[in-house]
Amino acid sequence: MMKIPLLSALLLGTLSPALAASFDVKQNETPIAASASPQAIGKIPPGFRFVEPGYLTVATANTHSPPLGLLASDNKTRIGSDADFARLLADSLGLKLHLVPASWEDWPLGVAAGRYDVAMFNIAVTEERKKKFDFAIYRADGHAFLVKANSPITHINKAEDIAGLRIIVSSGTNQERILLGWDAQNRARGLKPVTPVYLTDEAAATLTLLSGRADALFGPESMAAWKVASRGDTKIVGYGPVRSWVAVTTRKGNGLAEALQTAVNSTIAGGQYQQVLNRWGEQNEAIKASAVNPPGIVY
Repeated sequence: MMKIPLLSALLLGTLSPALAASFDVKQNETPIAASASPQAIGKIPPGFRFVEPGYLTVATANTHSPPLGLLASDNKTRIGSDADFARLLADSLGLKLHLVPASWEDWPLGVAAGRYDVAMFNIAVTEERKKKFDFAIYRADGHAFLVKANSPITHINKAEDIAGLRIIVSSGTNQERILLGWDAQNRARGLKPVTPVYLTDEAAATLTLLSGRADALFGPESMAAWKVASRGDTKIVGYGPVRSWVAVTTRKGNGLAEALQTAVNSTIAGGQYQQVLNRWGEQNEAIKASAVNPPGIVY
């Protein structure tokens, strides 16, 4: 299990000017472009067949989950940090971008079946997923516990802190695995069980939390920070035990991961990578260089 020190100033209330400004997301609708990278293009395997010739077809979340993904002011164009990173990758590889909104449950089969070249869903690298997919990392993400601003809950940092609580979580995520693992520890010690509340829609999750039908929400740090700063009716009270590598995900053994890695590194060197992080308030998730299939989370 990868452990990276938590850089939590942003999430505990010291919000960057970029994040504060980005709540008017219309200013973030203008794409950030990158130049084609001969090095990245040269890493594309000879004869590689993209889903659509001349395009990088990227599956990304169809949910409203800022800053990772949301709709632009035209109510149809997907924007957010994952969409921005997808465009940078396509640019670096000398391709056009075909962004395909999809459900979380769909991306594994879609990538494995060749419907998408890659998936970008805030996907964390795990040892289990590495058996089926190849990864090129582009962020280091953590998990945060969010509660109502007036909640009596002051901290959730370890297993016993979740005993007896109703916690919103998405199925099939690393957050769910952490939550259920902690719950198993608590049950073995005779503590009250946790009640997972499974929701994928962010609006429904927020309403459920604020209405008191759940005690906390457990999800990505960047999404929690966005809610705290943009709404003012929630607070972060703790974090999960690990940070994880978030990666562009492609089919195992297709040879594309090295090209994606080089594309990410090209945008880091060119400064566009940091521009995306800055305008979506994800500066604390920056990496110095991409890597292919690094050690992942082990459960």
